[in-house]
Amino acid sequence: MRLYITILTLIILSSCKNSEEKKENLSPIKRVEIETIYSDSVSIRAIDILNDGSLAFAGSNGKYGLYDFNTQTWNTGVLKQDSLIPNFRAVAHTAEDFFMLSIESPALLFKTGDTGMEVVYREDDPKAFYDSMIFWNDKEGIAMGDPTQNCISILVTRDGGNSWTKVDCSELPSVAEGEAAFAASNSNIAIYKDHAWIITGGTESNVLHTADKGKTWELFKTPIVQGIATTGGYSIDFYDENTGIIIGGDYTNPKGNTGNKALTTDGGKTWNLIADSKNPGYRSCVQFVPNTNGKEILAVGFEGIDYTSDQGSSWINLSTEGFFTVRFVNDSIAYAAGTNRVAKLKFQR
Repeated sequence: MRLYITILTLIILSSCKNSEEKKENLSPIKRVEIETIYSDSVSIRAIDILNDGSLAFAGSNGKYGLYDFNTQTWNTGVLKQDSLIPNFRAVAHTAEDFFMLSIESPALLFKTGDTGMEVVYREDDPKAFYDSMIFWNDKEGIAMGDPTQNCISILVTRDGGNSWTKVDCSELPSVAEGEAAFAASNSNIAIYKDHAWIITGGTESNVLHTADKGKTWELFKTPIVQGIATTGGYSIDFYDENTGIIIGGDYTNPKGNTGNKALTTDGGKTWNLIADSKNPGYRSCVQFVPNTNGKEILAVGFEGIDYTSDQGSSWINLSTEGFFTVRFVNDSIAYAAGTNRVAKLKFQR
């Protein structure tokens, strides 16, 4: 089964995605219906809504797949590179191609090609460990990972993903000893227009920001819990160029809800803790709900799904079912993935 052909065809056929009409005065979400649409022995931390007609994932043991929303059918496969079976925690797409980036060394970045999934970037540094990837547009994209030297690893492409360049540490803020990132949900990077924000964690939890698609960078401090290897921001999202949110905590202390959620209204320059010492505790992915003026936010983790309609001041638990990552199709439907499954989330207002 040549999954890459199916992926490429669906991307091309529906590359002109219709923008969603903004809805006003939505009632708050009251509950969620969870429908499992895929089950297998696989850990999935990276999903991508390619367009109005499909969802793609890549996970552990080289497994990846494509789900057609209209036909409700899956095409799945296992990717091997010579004798290597890569594990994936980062995916992304353009209008023409789908990309998968493996963790650990050698780091392998795959792109759909004429003869299958082709490696367009390889890094053999023993410290290589990539966490997240996303595109600004069909030509320019970015990936990030743990430090191999004294800065966060950042890859940039300017040619649609055919080639990738690692940004030299001389052009990036230095990391603290023990500062890295978490490959928890493919949401370490948030983008809006020419901006990108990257969340780090560990001994320090900072935000790296670029306003020019990766040409220059600055660093902003956060009040998120930090200090040891398992603490910090795990996920970041921005609704516009000013309004953003971080969520995280300590996955070894999932009930801990102190210093694990923060909001910015000035583009990431300053962050303020929200719902401090109130639930939810540790969560691995946070996303703004579309069409809600940045007020509604959803967070998921292995201990459940939580929602706020007041920009994080107060939260309600919608479900105790666990997931690692979530992406929205619109303000009423999202897809989530985790241990051994992908599910459709239907929100009732």
